[in-house]
Amino acid sequence: MSAFRGKADIIQGKAEMSAYDPKRTSAAASNIRMPTYKMPAEPAMRRREFITLMGAAAAWPIAARAQQPDRMRLIGVLIAYAQNDSTAQSWLAAFRAALAKLGWTEGSNLRTELRWSAADADAMRKLAKELVDLRPNAIFGVTTPAIGALARETTAIPIVFAGVSDPIGSGFVANLAHPGGNITGFTTGNADPTLGGKWVELLKQVAPRTVHVALLFNPATVVPVQFFMPSIQAAASSFAVQVSAAPVHDKDEIEGVVAAQARDPGGGLIVMPDVFNDVNREPIIALAARYSVPAIYYNRFFSERGGLISYGDVRSEQFRLAAGYIDRVLKGEKPADLPVQVPTKYELIINLKTAKALGLTIPDKLLTAADEVIE
Repeated sequence: MSAFRGKADIIQGKAEMSAYDPKRTSAAASNIRMPTYKMPAEPAMRRREFITLMGAAAAWPIAARAQQPDRMRLIGVLIAYAQNDSTAQSWLAAFRAALAKLGWTEGSNLRTELRWSAADADAMRKLAKELVDLRPNAIFGVTTPAIGALARETTAIPIVFAGVSDPIGSGFVANLAHPGGNITGFTTGNADPTLGGKWVELLKQVAPRTVHVALLFNPATVVPVQFFMPSIQAAASSFAVQVSAAPVHDKDEIEGVVAAQARDPGGGLIVMPDVFNDVNREPIIALAARYSVPAIYYNRFFSERGGLISYGDVRSEQFRLAAGYIDRVLKGEKPADLPVQVPTKYELIINLKTAKALGLTIPDKLLTAADEVIE
């Protein structure tokens, strides 16, 4: 197992990915030339001729407008988080701000139908159908379960995603460079299967006495756990750690998993990439603190709220870039021709206050490598 390399870890071997070009624009619409009409030479115009001519003149603007492209576009947005989730709202704000910079103004040339599912799989399916039935010009979806629900409803409407870990394994795209269907977008850092090994390694570094670790996830909404298992198992073997799966189906089951890790010394927790865990991050963090169980997470919003340590991609960047793909789709490009893009920067966040509360001393080397230390 290679040691953690520090700030802004870069995924290598992605040369086949074409870079997103935010400057790409569609050709300007051509001007419509109004026809010219010659008035009759007779000094007196008969009433019938006058009425006919005025009727034709009144029709000119209508005909001209009919030749102009309809400027209003409709996009659907399906977000698997709760509407009152402040972090998800900030991501959405980044998406909307990026669209505005690209010339899309809500109520002027853009209408957005927004749906929040709060990690409810049944609601996700219902809301996906609701959006598809509106026949929007494009749909922006967030997380693997949301895109799965949308993919079951349409193979025609363009879909751009963010927060998807394994778009190939999930059946959304044929390959990253050439998606080949109606879906493309931006993966999370969780698209790197070696991240599982890094979570084990980092947890062992901050809590050296850890000898058994539970993987917390909800089978209905999680990124497929088997995607990470080879690297998790390899790291666990290297660091003499036992790993067990701990599936839960609702938030009331979370406490049982955390409490089980606290019964014997050396327990730890890896909170797996899962919109269920995202939505329930507050109780997960609180329970880990109550039972004094060291836990590692995949997104900074856990550490910001009191989680011990997190390592993952910069999620807000996906939303900004996704707006660029929506722009290109609305201007006529096809998702099949827009490569799926992967993150290149990962961030390590350490909550020193939580570490002290758990009686842990963070190695200086790890503190130096951290992108942010919360005190």
